[in-house]
Amino acid sequence: MKVSIDRIEEGVAVLVTRDDFIRRIQIPASLLPPGCREGDVLTLTLEADAAETAAAKEQVITLIDKLKKKR
Repeated sequence: MKVSIDRIEEGVAVLVTRDDFIRRIQIPASLLPPGCREGDVLTLTLEADAAETAAAKEQVITLIDKLKKKR
């Protein structure tokens, strides 16, 4: 997805989608690539991380088991 940096205020970058300029996404400005400025066009990519998801699920299962054993 292509987005433009609309503005950066108080450490928050407001991105607008290039296809309709209506949808806005706010992210910490620290997540922007170095040197980015207002008006720059970025490619925004999200991808699933199956290994991290599995690890997080295992953590939750372990915590639930520990809580059940405390009863």
